[in-house]
Amino acid sequence: MDYEDRFRQHLDTLHAEGRYRFFADLKRRCGAYPSADHFGAEGTRDVTVWCSNDYLGMSQHLVVRAAMHEAIEEVGGGSGGTRNISGTTHYHVELEAELADLHGKEAALLFTSAYIANDSTLATLQRLMPGLVIFSDETNHASMIEGIRRGGGEKHIFRHNDVEHLEELLKKGPASALKIIAFESVYSMDGHIAPIAAICDLAEKYGALTYLDEVHAVGLYGPRGGGIAERDGVMDRIDIVNGTLAKGFGVMGGYIAASAACCDAIRSYAPGFIFTTSLAPAIAAGALASIRHLKRSEIERARLKERVGKVKGLMAEARLPVMENPSHIVPVMVGDPVHCKAVTDTLLTHYRIYVQPINYPTVKRGTERMRFTPSPVHTDAEIATLIGALQELWAACPVGKGEYVRLAAE
Repeated sequence: MDYEDRFRQHLDTLHAEGRYRFFADLKRRCGAYPSADHFGAEGTRDVTVWCSNDYLGMSQHLVVRAAMHEAIEEVGGGSGGTRNISGTTHYHVELEAELADLHGKEAALLFTSAYIANDSTLATLQRLMPGLVIFSDETNHASMIEGIRRGGGEKHIFRHNDVEHLEELLKKGPASALKIIAFESVYSMDGHIAPIAAICDLAEKYGALTYLDEVHAVGLYGPRGGGIAERDGVMDRIDIVNGTLAKGFGVMGGYIAASAACCDAIRSYAPGFIFTTSLAPAIAAGALASIRHLKRSEIERARLKERVGKVKGLMAEARLPVMENPSHIVPVMVGDPVHCKAVTDTLLTHYRIYVQPINYPTVKRGTERMRFTPSPVHTDAEIATLIGALQELWAACPVGKGEYVRLAAE
């Protein structure tokens, strides 16, 4: 049996479809975000990063860095164990209390990533409540899909942000069934925002719990950075919130915030929480400092909003295929994986602009795109360079005319 050949066949398929993923070898410059060194075949080059999920640049913030340095000096590198066996440090306890407060919940529970938090929590909820029926938005993140699948219970998929379709599905089931509606606040690839209040109305009407993924919203929306639910004044109507420490807060890790009983049950039964080493104390300390800062400071959120508005406005003026949405996500449609890779390669090679092509399975086939994420620290000059480069590329090879030329090879 030629096992290596099996691996090569699958890789060849990805290459043939134009969706093999190449990693950009980067070293970000502390204090100089969004600049980075790119290590490539031509040597090391200065590039501007346009696709980071470090939405507010908090990974570079002095208060975050100082807190992490202080924690390392006080307790060292790692946590020393799982949360149950010596790995619960005071940093973890403080951080969970801060997260619970951020979302107006009784408790919060830390995970090593938001992916693990979603996967573990959704799977464990189904084991804790046999017969639980889950209603899931069709564009939910892979971590939610995996958690729902692993739980093995009954599930129904409703059309994206379609509350009428959701109600149709809720009506069909027995009124006495245990139910959860799982959805996101900001959908990261399209930039859509969920109608949270309307979904909460249905949850109350049909006796369902609400499970909201605020991964792409925490830190960025709401007067204290609590996300879209806080911004819209519906935080108290959400039963379980999933969030991340790796995007708006600029560090690493994930969490849920919910009732004390819910968090304690997940803590006690979820393998993805029980059997893994806890976050390093320095990471917890940095996240804690970031959350506390963003609870008080509106500067970063206001600047982000202004920068995003400027980029979207200039793209629209340039007649680029920017996808309209009400969030901070700026997707530019390409519609072909080979062309998408060619455009991003050219931006990196000729313009020193780094943006990653987004292909299937992250998005549907035929909707391949670039996903730009302006930050508070992208300058007017960097924005002008980006718009100029895109205009030149679209003039040379307009999207939608079948001219899928490998521009990077020119």
